[in-house]
Amino acid sequence: MKKTNRYVVATAGVVLHLMIGSVYAWSVYSNPIVAETGWSESAVSFAFSIAILFLGMSAAFMGRLVEKLGPRVTGTISAICYGTGTILTGLAIHSHQLWLLYLAYGVIGGLGLGSGYVTPVSTIIKWFPDKRGLATGLAIMGFGFAAMLTSPIAQRLIAGVGISNTFYILGLVYFTVMIISAQFIKKPQAGELPAAAVAKTNATSLTGGQQLTANQALKTKLFYFLWFMFFINITCGIGLVSAASPMAQSMTAMTAGAAAVMVGVIGLFNGVGRLIWATLSDFIGRPLTFSLIFLVDIMMLAAMLFFHVPFVFVVALCLLLSCYGAGFSVIPAYLSDVFGTKELGAIHGYILTAWGVAGMVGPVLLSFTHELLGTYTVTLITFILIDLIAFIISFVIQKDFVKAGQGATEK
Repeated sequence: MKKTNRYVVATAGVVLHLMIGSVYAWSVYSNPIVAETGWSESAVSFAFSIAILFLGMSAAFMGRLVEKLGPRVTGTISAICYGTGTILTGLAIHSHQLWLLYLAYGVIGGLGLGSGYVTPVSTIIKWFPDKRGLATGLAIMGFGFAAMLTSPIAQRLIAGVGISNTFYILGLVYFTVMIISAQFIKKPQAGELPAAAVAKTNATSLTGGQQLTANQALKTKLFYFLWFMFFINITCGIGLVSAASPMAQSMTAMTAGAAAVMVGVIGLFNGVGRLIWATLSDFIGRPLTFSLIFLVDIMMLAAMLFFHVPFVFVVALCLLLSCYGAGFSVIPAYLSDVFGTKELGAIHGYILTAWGVAGMVGPVLLSFTHELLGTYTVTLITFILIDLIAFIISFVIQKDFVKAGQGATEK
């Protein structure tokens, strides 16, 4: 039997995430959509929130399908939904139908996001049991890098062919690339993993090899601690992602072109942060990594609040986005440490419901307060306070994590 190269599987997963991660370039579309249709800023932002809500909600269901039907099936579903949703978004803008925007980008596109997001993550962790942090960093890195690729391309397409045609073109590209990539993502078969990796699997697990089902994981206190902490991390990060371009223009007088470039740059940090922080977690542990993430968040949000200088704003936003991306790449490894990999796809899907809820809270909070008060100050202060809560929770989790580890060791 010909063995599958695990790095080929990882690469296919990165490419798939590179396509669906284009959702992070939404802020580049916001102002052109408002100008084209006359819809309000909050109405347009709500489409993004719906997409993230359906991403999180569908991920819970799709995580089960990854385990039952395999990643090729869910990857194909993702290609169909996300490609179709993007094309229909162009039609919604062209026809000035707000309900169609919500259905196309929010519901259909969101279903594509959810199925595509969970497709490679648990699969790649199974290919790299010896390097769980690195594996999740690789799996999710493409999702963060996507804005860096999509933002400048979308900006040029909008200027050249208009906002509606931009979505038509991108939708066709997404479908084609994703449907091909999905065919290369498969679970490892017996004998395909390196012997050294198999030997190290139990050694790197908190539970010493214990494999919990998704239903068993849902009955533990640790799962809900992790869910809540993940929710806070995403609420702040996704709020900033959804309004990065208009926020930069408003707070630092940055031009639209420069802001689009900035969105691409922060996308780079979103992607690199996922790999770097996740790899770091292999060395210092997942609990400490999350504590450091929230500490950096608090410091950078404060910098944005007090220094309205383009350079400081961009640096702070880049570090914030690296921490935001880190949460996504570290959490699957954290889950595998605690619950094992038996039904990791399903457990990961359940934890991603936090993303869906946060996708509604963060962007809506930011856009609503900006429309109401004409400033981003109140939202930034709110983000600092809830990140402080998450920072405290991260230490509470560390204590429970250690207790669980001691229990597993005694067994």
